[in-house]
Amino acid sequence: MPAAPAPDAEWIFPAERTRLGGFARVYYAKDRTRLEKPVIISDGFNSGRSDMDEFWDGLNNKNYPFATELSHRGYDLILLGYEERSAPLLDNAKVARACILKAIAERSGTATLTVGGFSMGGLITRYALARMEFDRVDHETSLYFSYDTPHRGAWIPVSLQALAHFMTGIPKLSRQINSPASRELLWRHMSTVDGTPAEDRMRREFRLALREAGEWPMMPHKIAVANGDGRGRGNGVPPGAKALECTEGYFTPTTLRSQTPDDSVVVAYLKGLLQEKEVGGAGLPALDGAAGGMLESFGIAAHNLTKPLLGMKAVAYHPSICFVPTISAVSIRDIGPETLQEAVSALSQDESDLDEFMCSSTNTMHSQMTPELGSWILDRLPEK
Repeated sequence: MPAAPAPDAEWIFPAERTRLGGFARVYYAKDRTRLEKPVIISDGFNSGRSDMDEFWDGLNNKNYPFATELSHRGYDLILLGYEERSAPLLDNAKVARACILKAIAERSGTATLTVGGFSMGGLITRYALARMEFDRVDHETSLYFSYDTPHRGAWIPVSLQALAHFMTGIPKLSRQINSPASRELLWRHMSTVDGTPAEDRMRREFRLALREAGEWPMMPHKIAVANGDGRGRGNGVPPGAKALECTEGYFTPTTLRSQTPDDSVVVAYLKGLLQEKEVGGAGLPALDGAAGGMLESFGIAAHNLTKPLLGMKAVAYHPSICFVPTISAVSIRDIGPETLQEAVSALSQDESDLDEFMCSSTNTMHSQMTPELGSWILDRLPEK
């Protein structure tokens, strides 16, 4: 992956002021030497510190050079990163708030801000702006945007969550599933291999904090894009299909299946050296094949289970599945069996919590920058 270009300025938000801390890289518009028209874009979920090379590459690559187009149109880019991306969303919202205030202080002129983010970053900035309004702090933001943000929840299959907790030899997987941000983002969460998938307490607490802050910022125009198909067409992954299989090594014959509402199907048969376990799907809907931004969920798991030097191999038959359902990304329906295949693009914009939204013409990878979605956002940036 190529390194990101050197920024024109870098801001540090110390941990003592923002709980865990964060930072921002500032790129002035073409032929400019100062900040005039700020566009703040927040990083999304992962473990550890924000990788700014990866962040830049996702934003400005061969699919669509969004950052370059932004600069050519006269906007200054501020990439907001965090010291710990899996920290509680409210903690990183303090970093976002500090970044907004810094941009206002550093800005030359009176142009309003654009503030938003990819994936989890859209939720962090949504809360930060709403809370600033609640606290009567002027954020001077006229446009809020989210990019495939799980406003109504994200999805990791029951089978994969069970596998992560079962694989005690690779504890980082369980730690990531059980991280505060993951608990807040996932529509249904399992804390142990024997757990029952349910809305986590931390998610309920975050949703309550959002409600107390007003749910959404009211001052900016609010827009969202979804990497998922807008016509309700799924990605082709059938319910209950074999999705991953360990074919060599001591996890053989561990087998994972795609989510199915059929309670009689074992979605995870887990085999280790000293134990084995069967896990059902808890009657949850067939989300793996739903319309939505996709993640290489089973593909990543197969990669982690393949260790040639240890004689381990796993095969993913359905590497990529739905991660953020379209209905969640544009906040128009709660996740449920009746709503997953709804033709969102045919619904009135008034049914969404956003003022405007745009869905992809086909299911694409979660947070992938595309010409279709990127140009739609650029055309809505404030002129003043």
